[in-house]
Amino acid sequence: MRPERTLRIIAGQWRGRKFRFPPLDIRPTPDRVRESLFNWLQPRIEGARCLDLFAGSGALGLEALSRGAAAAVFVEQQRAAAAAIEALLIAWQATGGVVFCTEAHRYLAAAEARGFDLVFLDPPYGSGAMLGAANALERGWLAPGARVYVEHARREALPALPSSWRELRSGTAGEVGYHLFAAGESAP
Repeated sequence: MRPERTLRIIAGQWRGRKFRFPPLDIRPTPDRVRESLFNWLQPRIEGARCLDLFAGSGALGLEALSRGAAAAVFVEQQRAAAAAIEALLIAWQATGGVVFCTEAHRYLAAAEARGFDLVFLDPPYGSGAMLGAANALERGWLAPGARVYVEHARREALPALPSSWRELRSGTAGEVGYHLFAAGESAP
């Protein structure tokens, strides 16, 4: 097993706060990628409703809450990881955060769709889960003008994402390829 690992919140009310996540097979978004992503999203974070699918460490949703998002739904199938996110939300007295310990596709199929302003789509590399999740998001999960962050292994091509999604920004860092899309009806 891997030893416990530590991440930090980059900005906002919890700036500089460090947290540990369980020694599971989790690949958190690197700090410099999160910093770029949230610089891109800065004008859209305040009051946003966020969905952190395949949440893992929860770093993306926690960063959004720290920076003023109104709500973040964390969906993570590994019980220890989901429990760690819940414990952080309680310890940090976070309002607006809720954790679902279930598989992402099961959540998208069973829960009532609600329009999220920001979606973090970062499935395990090589799992093939991205395409199904992206297509499911098109069924009422995205608010008009939503932004969808997609992360994948740099060496792998992105699957054919919904044709209504328009790529706004992209970058690479080490083994990570990352993209920001405008999605949802009338995505400006």
